[in-house]
Amino acid sequence: MEVRARAPGKIILAGEHAVVHGSTAVAASIDLYTYVSLRFPTPEDNDDTLKLQLKDMALEFSWPVGKIKAALPELGSHAASSPTSCSPDTIKSIAALVEEHNIPEAETGLAAGVSAFLWLYTSIQGYKPAKVVVTSELPLGSGLGSSAAFCVSLSAALLALSDAVNLDFGQQGWLMFGESELELVNKWAFGGEKIIHGKPSGIDNTVSTYGNMIKFRSGDLTRIKSNMPLKMLITNTKVGRNTKALVASVSERKVRHPDAMIAVFTAVDSISNELASIIQCPASDDLVITEKEEKLEELMEMNQGLLQCMGVSHASIETVLRTTLKYKLGSKLTGAGGGGCVLTLLPSLLSGTVVDKVIAELESCGFTCMIAGIGGNGLEVCLGGSS
Repeated sequence: MEVRARAPGKIILAGEHAVVHGSTAVAASIDLYTYVSLRFPTPEDNDDTLKLQLKDMALEFSWPVGKIKAALPELGSHAASSPTSCSPDTIKSIAALVEEHNIPEAETGLAAGVSAFLWLYTSIQGYKPAKVVVTSELPLGSGLGSSAAFCVSLSAALLALSDAVNLDFGQQGWLMFGESELELVNKWAFGGEKIIHGKPSGIDNTVSTYGNMIKFRSGDLTRIKSNMPLKMLITNTKVGRNTKALVASVSERKVRHPDAMIAVFTAVDSISNELASIIQCPASDDLVITEKEEKLEELMEMNQGLLQCMGVSHASIETVLRTTLKYKLGSKLTGAGGGGCVLTLLPSLLSGTVVDKVIAELESCGFTCMIAGIGGNGLEVCLGGSS
């Protein structure tokens, strides 16, 4: 039996950093996915190992299931229908299994991802041999939610072949989970995200699970629906950044200039709420869509200006902004800033020739560009492995 699952990445449309200080933020799914395929061996295969293949990195990890059972005796009796968090003791035992593979120290994120895999697999499926193959359209560590898309698609594939979820194995093509099943996937994925990130907000896995858009403020997540087609150019500056340090630097600036920074956060809150209401209003014709796109562009530029006030821009981000401004396009950083990715709204009536020119100019600076639809489907599964 084989199952495939795919889950989308995410962008922050408005409100990053300010959200930590009580402002509203808006996140959306993008139509770039992480895919996980799960296959159990047949008795004839005579295989008693659990294999994880990370295709894009040309890496493969494997463990005899007996070894996993000896190292993690407490996980196999777990019910897939009741998600938990990974205990500190279990994390230590999993780390020992991962360390055998000599992952370089520079790849701490990779080791954390493999740990999340072992915990999710064993908690949901127990000690069964299997082969899990992961491929992704999302660049790692660039703020597009690659780890959440991995945890969501993995949890979904594992649950699809468990007793916790009822799926119609006769259906072809990509299928959507029901509401209660999505909730179950989201809870498991959040547990995986905790292993990778320590204290994640839950935003990334929720957007990846449910798709479309989410408005969030002070820990409250509200799912919202986009009623207009949106396309973004996502430019990856390939400049790595330290999210924790950037968040801390904004807090320090707030201590130094409390009144000014509170005004900045209040302005961001207004931008996020206005942006969300524009996106949720139905657009009846091209003229209305163009008007709405112009407003969104202005809001993105205003949000970027406020992010500069917070001190989280970067020379690479400014290069992208200058380049897209030449073509009268509105851009803003997405996520932590200090590098990472920049969003540029591509109006629906913009000619493909202009888009090609912008991309060529950005790529000549050493950046990589992707075009993504915003606010589409969340998690989907496909039975039998064909898509």
